[in-house]
Amino acid sequence: MSQKALETSDLDHRVPMSRYVTLLFAVACGMSVANIYFAQPLLDQLSSEFGIDYSTIGMVITITQIFYGVGLLLLVPLGDLLHQRRLIIGQMLLSMLALVIVGTASTSTALFAGMAMVGLLAVVTQTLVAFAANMAAPAERGRVVGIVTSGIVIGILLARSISGILTDLAGWRSVYLVSAALLFIMICMFFKVLPHVEREVQSLTYLQLLSSVFRLFVQERVLRIRSILALLIFADFSILWTSLVLPLHAPPLSLSHSAIGAFGLVGVAGALAAARAGKLADRGYGQKTTGIALILLLVSWLLISYTEQSLIALVIGIVLLDLAVQAVHVTNQTMILPLRAEARSRLTAGYMVFYSIGSASGSIASTHTYAHYGWGGVSLLGATVSAAALLFWIVTSRSTTTASA
Repeated sequence: MSQKALETSDLDHRVPMSRYVTLLFAVACGMSVANIYFAQPLLDQLSSEFGIDYSTIGMVITITQIFYGVGLLLLVPLGDLLHQRRLIIGQMLLSMLALVIVGTASTSTALFAGMAMVGLLAVVTQTLVAFAANMAAPAERGRVVGIVTSGIVIGILLARSISGILTDLAGWRSVYLVSAALLFIMICMFFKVLPHVEREVQSLTYLQLLSSVFRLFVQERVLRIRSILALLIFADFSILWTSLVLPLHAPPLSLSHSAIGAFGLVGVAGALAAARAGKLADRGYGQKTTGIALILLLVSWLLISYTEQSLIALVIGIVLLDLAVQAVHVTNQTMILPLRAEARSRLTAGYMVFYSIGSASGSIASTHTYAHYGWGGVSLLGATVSAAALLFWIVTSRSTTTASA
């Protein structure tokens, strides 16, 4: 029997992923992506320790995000070319080294270099998502992807709170050194858990592999539609979370940084609830789930607009927004990953590039809007992006139905 036939046979007889393994993937994804966001509450300490001006210290965040985008394009597609188990463990080992470099940095050059490595290697989260989709049986793929991607969103939401707590207890360096130690433990566990999945080797050079990412956008309409939805929903996500600290810290609310960080815990509730979106997509309800989630996203901004008058309205709005964003994100990936079984890492890479563009655009637009129009302007911006996403979904779902007819 040929290697390709063996591979097909293995895929057809996969056993369901255990809940333990699925949760382990989710935790690993959350830990890896959190490394990108740890620095946001630490800019004051980093500026003071390394003698970097406030006008320049923001480059720590910018460099990390830029190299994360570079990693999406240059590293994630390798999951379709190389042995995924070795690729994941290798990237995690290098990521651990990058965290140690940041945690022991004595100069600003070492700090920036370490942050660049942290951003570049954090894309192991997307390799893990693609590998989890490969391991999962078709009937459970949506559920597995939903749980694993929930780990990513939870990692983003909790990163700032964890960073602040560890800094208060043992200084900012402890954030990265503790993360490196935990990542080492995760690597040891993955040595035992990750299976050796043999696949047909792709007859592509590295440059052909990268160029094929762009060809997939031309060939796969679902990928184009779902990537644009990702851009819009994560722009909305960044519009809220980038600027939320500004009205909460300013009068009349004047909340402490600890209290503001607690709102990230509120968002976790929405992200956990949305993990079930993958199950609905498995049952063929992906389009309906997307439509309902986008309506909730639009409604959430109505509640969020009352932030300065009611924190209860804000809490409900945050839960709805994170629920909606995560539900659409899980549904997107559940619908994209089955398109090309041999190209799941490239599909993930292309899709996540739009996620990064949306996140960066939302952050820039949010702070600019708040500076000129206040929280009311930010809320209107968020609602406008939500309405655009809903309108785009309506138009594309109708055209798909018409084409099918």
